[in-house]
Amino acid sequence: MLDQRLLPHQVVYHTYTNHAEVAAAIRDMVIRGAPAIGVAAAMGIALGVERSHAKTLEELEREFESICEGMGRTRPTAVDLFWAIARFRRRFTELAGQSQRQGHPGSLDTIRRGMVDEALQVHEERRAADKAIGAFGAALLPRDGRVMTQCNAGALATAGIGTALGVIRTAFAQGSLLNVLVPETRPYLQGARLTAWELQQEGIPLTLITDNMVGHFLKTGEVGSVVVGADRIAANGDTANKIGTYPMAVLAREHGVPFYVAAPISTLDLSIPSGAQIPIEQRAQEEVTHLAGVRVAADVPAAHPAFDVTPAALIAAIITERGVARQPYESALRDLAGPKKSR
Repeated sequence: MLDQRLLPHQVVYHTYTNHAEVAAAIRDMVIRGAPAIGVAAAMGIALGVERSHAKTLEELEREFESICEGMGRTRPTAVDLFWAIARFRRRFTELAGQSQRQGHPGSLDTIRRGMVDEALQVHEERRAADKAIGAFGAALLPRDGRVMTQCNAGALATAGIGTALGVIRTAFAQGSLLNVLVPETRPYLQGARLTAWELQQEGIPLTLITDNMVGHFLKTGEVGSVVVGADRIAANGDTANKIGTYPMAVLAREHGVPFYVAAPISTLDLSIPSGAQIPIEQRAQEEVTHLAGVRVAADVPAAHPAFDVTPAALIAAIITERGVARQPYESALRDLAGPKKSR
């Protein structure tokens, strides 16, 4: 796992050998980004089952449930995490049923192999989904000019080519002459540290700006569109994304700039009617008062809601691997999510 906390100054990979280490890596933001969290959770669950010393199906079932519960406590907002857990619970139930029918201890190895295969399948599906999102989204971007994004919704956040950055990457590969405006994304600096680094690696022109410059650049008419990722999308299209996305969407609407959300189907949470039901992760105040471990603020209380919710009315379109949804989102998202829903 590439340690995103150390970028861009250090490129350090970690190898994890048990599910608890993977859960800690998700919680501590060694890896982040909703789709990548889903992939990591899938890998962690599979790793936990593969390395289990359980001798009976009952023991393995208890251990599996403990692994899933631990993984679910890592990051509360990113629905891809819970999508992965639910998917693995369904798959485990299928494999356990097969094991019971076979009726011998060796059948536990079938469950272990099945969990590993499922995790690898999740990874491959993510790669394919990102490519499809890129293709659908690239058609919406201007052929030249500036495009703004928020936080990091690139390869680091998805384990593919990225969602929002996948759209930009695809448009650039198709010949669009784009310059990407990248807000720094305080307090964790995912824009400055991660998105700027990814775009630089790809040779895509960019301009790094501070968060309080967003309104200025949208007002001057130099931005053709905004494209961001998402951590959870409610049934009505309300979207949770990194803190700072909501004011960006408000400013984009004020200045007539289309605001797009790029996210996989797994990020949809059709079980909740609106963004009011999305849990917002509250992170440590030290992430606001300190920068790279050094205090930059007075010794005062600080708040760090990691996400905000953008109302659907501010979103011009939601780009998924199955197509582009527009208002009314309730029916459009339901149609996209329904027919081809994966196991």
